[in-house]
Amino acid sequence: MKKFSIIIVIYILGFAPLKAQNSAQELQGLIQESFNYFPKIKELEQSELISNERLKSTRSNLSPAISGVVSYNYIDPISQTSFPAGPGITKNLQFQPNNNLNANITANYVLLDFGRLKSAIDKSKEELNYSKQNTLFNKSQLASQVANIYYNIIYLKKAIIIQDSIIEYFEHNRKVVHSKLSNGDALNIDVLNIQASIDNELNRKVDIENSLQKQLNLLEYTTGKRTVSQSEFSFIIKDVSAEEYINLAESQNVEYALMKSKIAQSEFDLKLNKKQLTPTLNATAAAGFRNGYQPDINENRFNYLAGVSLNIPIFSGLKTRSLIGVSTYSLKQTELGLVSLKNTYKKDIKQALSEMESNQIKLRNVESQIKAAQAVYQLTQIKFGKGVATFLDLSFASTTLQRALLNKLQYEFQLCSAKIELARLTGEKYW
Repeated sequence: MKKFSIIIVIYILGFAPLKAQNSAQELQGLIQESFNYFPKIKELEQSELISNERLKSTRSNLSPAISGVVSYNYIDPISQTSFPAGPGITKNLQFQPNNNLNANITANYVLLDFGRLKSAIDKSKEELNYSKQNTLFNKSQLASQVANIYYNIIYLKKAIIIQDSIIEYFEHNRKVVHSKLSNGDALNIDVLNIQASIDNELNRKVDIENSLQKQLNLLEYTTGKRTVSQSEFSFIIKDVSAEEYINLAESQNVEYALMKSKIAQSEFDLKLNKKQLTPTLNATAAAGFRNGYQPDINENRFNYLAGVSLNIPIFSGLKTRSLIGVSTYSLKQTELGLVSLKNTYKKDIKQALSEMESNQIKLRNVESQIKAAQAVYQLTQIKFGKGVATFLDLSFASTTLQRALLNKLQYEFQLCSAKIELARLTGEKYW
């Protein structure tokens, strides 16, 4: 009985603040481990690299396109004609050789596109920004998942400690009742009832241990680690009003940044599609060697060209107009998505605050329940020793105390979970 009482005192008094600090540090370490270990994060980082390369590819259109061509063609028959060169003399004049050789370097450059390329570059920049924000968003989601797993493990470990104390309590009383049974002061049914209680509590412990193993497996899945050494619900979050939490969410939560990036991408996409209706002014230059020039059409001679061209879109089967319509509706959809996101976060933040408040009230109430249950248990224990109270009385008093302790543990865990959810919603960085 002494060991059981010590466990109760330790649980009620809690642990030193230093352990709470160590618990926060251990959680931060596990979250950092998850960023380096979890494959999804590495996959998203690769998406960033892909978006960056796409941006480089789009920017490359700022430079002229230079290409080299070497070609050979054999043509037969060829255009030719005969003409008299003198009395009785006739010559053939070929307009091109049978063996056509051409080697040149060509450069094309867009002189003016009325902002078409700039819109494409801006869109690629925003796509890169979206990839980066998406990585940060998934990191925040992973951090929240690891934090929930971490404190779930602490909760289950503490529940096992209390469960062990319950089992130890019944084991002790089984010995006492066995002794009383030998002296004729107890009935065999009392021994059977105690054994049934022990078996029931052992089954509960098996369930808790199974839940603990599942959480440890999840911890290994996300971080590569399987151990948690600390034992405190030490998660801390700012204490401000509901409106301030909502404002923090809009300014800090990465999901808002993702939605705003989607809106920006839709805007750039709309601009880009509208630019398809504008003309483009292109410059072309080429230089090289080819044959086919008179008077010696087989001789390779240096040649060059330079010029400009204006391409004016006239009709594309309403394709461009349709693309503009799609972009317009997509922009409106993403803007409405941001409104929905704000409403959802507002609801979820208020729900998390409600959860925190209710669990704080429950914790205050359960403290008085624990004190009352402990006093009743100690009094019943004395009465049972003197033969005034029955084992059923003692079992009821003990069970009441044990359940109050488990309730306190559950409320502490639920409060901690609500804080983690609020931190996720407000975009609080705790790692």
